[in-house]
Amino acid sequence: MSHGDDSGYGNDSGRTDDAYSTIGGTRQTRTRLPDGEGGDGYNAPRRPARASRSLVTMAGVVVLLIAAIAFANMGGGRGDDKDNGSGNAGSKPEAASTAATGTKPVTGKNGTIPSGFAHDEQGAQSAASNYAVALGSVGMFKKDSRHAIVNTIYTAEAAAKLRGPQDAAYSTEFLAKLGLDPSGNTPQGSTFVSRTIPVGTKVEAFEGNTAKVSVWYTGLIGMSGAGSTDPVRTSWKTWTVQLSWTGDGWKALSDTQKDGPAPVPGDVAASTSDEISKAVEEYGGFTYAR
Repeated sequence: MSHGDDSGYGNDSGRTDDAYSTIGGTRQTRTRLPDGEGGDGYNAPRRPARASRSLVTMAGVVVLLIAAIAFANMGGGRGDDKDNGSGNAGSKPEAASTAATGTKPVTGKNGTIPSGFAHDEQGAQSAASNYAVALGSVGMFKKDSRHAIVNTIYTAEAAAKLRGPQDAAYSTEFLAKLGLDPSGNTPQGSTFVSRTIPVGTKVEAFEGNTAKVSVWYTGLIGMSGAGSTDPVRTSWKTWTVQLSWTGDGWKALSDTQKDGPAPVPGDVAASTSDEISKAVEEYGGFTYAR
C-alpha cells in the first residue's frame, strides 16, 4: 500500500426528497374535540391552533427528544438491560456497521504503531485502520522508517517480499516530484504532509485466524511551503488487506487499493500554506478502534 501518489478525485452525490415533507392545499380542517366531561365531545368546536403555537409545540418536542437521546446515552453501566421494576425488560439495539462500538482503543504500541488488538472481528478492523494510517504516514518516505513500518505490519515473509519493490517505488525521481531530497527529507522552511484518515471499515471475510478487511479513507498528500509546486491535496481510496492472526497479533499478508468512493468536493476555500503547516504541527493523529 502506498499513499504517496494519491491524487484521484471523484464526484458522486444524490438526494431523495421525502414525499410527505410538503403538503399542498388551501383549506384548513377543523377537528371537534371534547371540552368538558359532561358533553358528548362534539358540541363545542375548538378554534384551529395558531401557527405560532404549533411551532412552539414542535420546538418543545424536538428539545425533549434531544434531551431524551442524551439521557439514554448516559445510561451505560447502570443496569440499562434490566427490567428496573417497569415490567418491560430493555435490550440494546445492535450497532450499525458504521457506528463505533464504544470499546476503548488499545494502549500498547510496537514502535509508533498501536498493537494488542483483540482476536475478533473488531480487533481486525482496528488493526487494519491503524495499519492504513501508518502506511500513509510521512515515515514511508524514508528508507529506515519505511522498513520498520513494513516489518511491524506485515508477516516476516510478506515484509521480505515487499521491502525491495517498495524501495524501488520510493525512488529518487518520485521523491523529487514531491519536493523531497533523495533521503526523503523536507526542504528547510516547508512542511511535507502525508496522512491517512480512515472513514470506515468493513469485514469482507472472517474465519477465526484470518480476516479480510476494507478500509475506506481520505488522504492528505503534498508540500506546504512558499515555493511549493505540489500543494497539499486530498484523495479518497479504499484499501483492502488480508490479515492473519500470529503470535504477535494481526499481521498483513497482502493488500490491494482502489480509488473512491469519493464525495462531491465542498465549497470551502483552500487554506494558505502557512495555515496548513500550522495545522499539521498542532493536530496529532488518532488510535483507531471500532
